[in-house]
Amino acid sequence: MATLSSSSTDQAVWDAYDDNASYDEDNSAAKAKIFITACRILIRRRPNLVTTDGQSVQFDGRMVQKELDQAQQWLGANKSSAAGSVRHLDFRNLRT
Repeated sequence: MATLSSSSTDQAVWDAYDDNASYDEDNSAAKAKIFITACRILIRRRPNLVTTDGQSVQFDGRMVQKELDQAQQWLGANKSSAAGSVRHLDFRNLRT
């Protein structure tokens, strides 16, 4: 079950992004998955430009997209650290 969903607040998504950004340092596939989900939500939720009272604030989603791409590459290269990795038994040299 995902830790983030459509009902997650923006603050909860940013917290998950920050808390799980160390997925590679901790060698944690679980953290990488949460980080990837947070990136996806941030990219979709954040407008590129917000203007209020004549002042503009710009959000560069390319930075988050780059972080998403890096996390996906890391996860693909580190599947052995993923919980639930499949292992196959080999009985070829079993003696009875």
